[in-house]
Amino acid sequence: MSKYTLNVNGKAQPVDVEADTPLLWALRDTMGLVGTKYGCGVGACGACTVHVDGQPARACQLPVSSIGKRKITTIEGLDARAAHPLQQAWQELDVPQCGYCQSGQIMSACALLKQHPHPTEAQIDEAMAGNLCRCATYVRIRAGVQRAADIASAASGASAASAASTGKGRK
Repeated sequence: MSKYTLNVNGKAQPVDVEADTPLLWALRDTMGLVGTKYGCGVGACGACTVHVDGQPARACQLPVSSIGKRKITTIEGLDARAAHPLQQAWQELDVPQCGYCQSGQIMSACALLKQHPHPTEAQIDEAMAGNLCRCATYVRIRAGVQRAADIASAASGASAASAASTGKGRK
């Protein structure tokens, strides 16, 4: 066994695992972060999607030894109060059916919205294509991404208006 220190959700997390242990199992079994799911084990379904330095990555395919100092964000690190626009939209629209794939879906959608704050349906479909849903809630997932974009846009507009009214947005 080897000791590694991983930067997970903004905290240094020591793990004592074999070098070839997939990040998925370090997160779930060693750190108790069970929001990231095991789906296929070959990186094809997206259930294990996390962010590594802000980019979606399949945790089942990343050996712990390859992580180094890169920053890992799991579904638990997205927003502890479930107040992220995607989490709000998922709840508002009742997106999941069984829910198993949803943490991976949300993490992929989060990366999309960072790159394209107002994505087209084609951009949503392209970004989400690697995430499989056994219940086939793809229409609700697309609607959830679109709703999250609206929520984020409204929140940033409200923040800008508040900053302008208090003078904090002025130079």
